[in-house]
Amino acid sequence: MHAVTRLAELAELVDLGVPVYLRYSPGPEADAGHPSVDHESGLAMPGHSANPLRPPGWWTLPTEDWLARAVCQYRRKIEEGSRPWVLTGEVVDVGPDNEPLLVDVRPLAWLTADLVAEAHSRYQKRMDAGRVRR
Repeated sequence: MHAVTRLAELAELVDLGVPVYLRYSPGPEADAGHPSVDHESGLAMPGHSANPLRPPGWWTLPTEDWLARAVCQYRRKIEEGSRPWVLTGEVVDVGPDNEPLLVDVRPLAWLTADLVAEAHSRYQKRMDAGRVRR
């Protein structure tokens, strides 16, 4: 599978014309045998949980800022043995955090450690991460 090394390259994937998503897991081969599981209830879900990478309509900052935020939301999963990767597929439902659940998954690219580091740096510099605005 192709490896994406920079946020700018990830932004190009977002503009391919098909919905693309970010997933943290051991990878597509490991995921192929089973759908995602809701960790609180233990229930199997009807697809693989993933997060959309296309910024919503209200987002007026650069796409790379949205992508940095998305990559950093689940970055802790890397320490748990997961890897970030980009995929597309058919949305069949939503998970407990209202995230899309995908079937007919088509892997597109791995995200490299360099991209994750770039995302973290950008996120820390450009976002009020963890601070509440009033």
